[in-house]
Amino acid sequence: MNRRIIAAVRNQQELEKAVTSNAWMIFMLAPNIDDIKRQAELAHGGGKKFFIHLDLAEGIGKDEYGIRFAKAQGVDGIISTRTNIIKMAKKENLCTVQRFFILDSHSVHTTIESAKMSKADMIEMMPGPLSKIITKLSKELETPVVAGGLIETVEEAENAILSGATAVSTGKGELWECV
Repeated sequence: MNRRIIAAVRNQQELEKAVTSNAWMIFMLAPNIDDIKRQAELAHGGGKKFFIHLDLAEGIGKDEYGIRFAKAQGVDGIISTRTNIIKMAKKENLCTVQRFFILDSHSVHTTIESAKMSKADMIEMMPGPLSKIITKLSKELETPVVAGGLIETVEEAENAILSGATAVSTGKGELWECV
């Protein structure tokens, strides 16, 4: 199992492929209230941690009740861009990933400040191939950094890891087998 690769999936077919891959964790990016419990069970059956992107979840409230519901369905953690969601999920003892979009130097500063406030277990910065920013965040924060988005080659994944990322999340199935 490769603890450096996280499978980012959007549908059942991708989930099934991820469950048999070398990835250690699965990020379900388009969860649906009807499918989460079954998907969490499938992921756990394959020995994978299962996280849902709560901001994009269909049919689940983006509040403490939605977080409790997700936990009751068996998810190991949630992904969100929202600091308040991260804080609520942490109160429910769920593992948290706060997702940030790095667009310019101001967003780097905002990411650092928000990550310090939320105390997420991990942060995911997008797009992933931003070696300089990965290095800065990994040096300034004690939080593990996950590089995600636009990572399409082994070289890009390796560069993110060499720059200080703890792991890389990718929707490219062929990269889930990287060691």
